[in-house]
Amino acid sequence: MTGDAGEAARPWLFCFHHAGAGVSCFAPWQNVLGDAAEVVPVLLPGRETRVREARITDPEQLLVELDELIGPLLDRPYLLYGHSLGGLVAYTFARHRERLGERGPSLVSVGAVQPPHLRSPVVRGVDLPDLDLLRLLVSYDTLPPEAAHGGHVWERRVLPALRDDLRLAEALCEIEHSPLRAPLLALASAEDPIAPLAGMAEWADYAPGGFELRTVTGSHFFVRGKAAPLALREAALDLRYARSDGLRPELSAL
Repeated sequence: MTGDAGEAARPWLFCFHHAGAGVSCFAPWQNVLGDAAEVVPVLLPGRETRVREARITDPEQLLVELDELIGPLLDRPYLLYGHSLGGLVAYTFARHRERLGERGPSLVSVGAVQPPHLRSPVVRGVDLPDLDLLRLLVSYDTLPPEAAHGGHVWERRVLPALRDDLRLAEALCEIEHSPLRAPLLALASAEDPIAPLAGMAEWADYAPGGFELRTVTGSHFFVRGKAAPLALREAALDLRYARSDGLRPELSAL
C-alpha cells in the first residue's frame, strides 16, 4: 500500500476461505484482479500461520475477530468474497456492519454456498460419527476417496478442523436470514453437488439492492481457478465506473 491517490481509489477485496482450508487459494488472485481491487485474504484462527490458535465456532466470537482484524481498514470502499463457509462469513459480516450503521460493503459476493435457509447436506451432517462424516465428505467430492476408510491422518488431523468449520457454518445459518442493503453476486458451478444452481438462485431473496447469479467453470472448489477472480475483477471495475459517473452502483449493471 503506497497511500497515493490511485491506491486510495482502489477498493479492498476481503476474501474468506472455505471449511478446513486456509488462504493459499487466494494467493494468485491479485495477479488476476490487477488494479481493480486490492486482495486481502482473511485467515481465521486454527490454520496455516494461526494453527496454534483455537478455531472459532461461535458467530459472536467470529464477528469480534473480524472487527479486530479488518475493522480498522474499512474507511474506504470494500468488497467481500467468501467461498463455501466463507460465503456465510461474508454475508454475516456484511449484515453486522450494516446493522451497526457502519460503512457496509459495496458488494457481497458468495461462491459455492447456498443461502442460510438451505444449509448444505454437508453442514447437516456435522454431528455424524467420524467415519460417517468422512464418507459423506467423500461422496460430495470434498475429500479424496481414500478418506472414506478413515485412519489417523483423516480422523485426527483433517476432520477436527473440518468439523469445527462445519459447526461454524451451521451456527451462521441459524443466526442470520435478513436481507442485505448491499448488492450480491453469487458465483456457482453447474458441477457443484453441494451448492446447486437452483439453491444458489435463492440468494436473490437476500439481495433487494441488486442480485446476479453467474455460472463459472469447475467443481465446488472453483475458487482455485481463474473464473472467480475474473468475475470479481469485472464487478469491481463496474462499481468503480459507476461511482466515478455519479451513479448508484446497482448490481444489474454488472
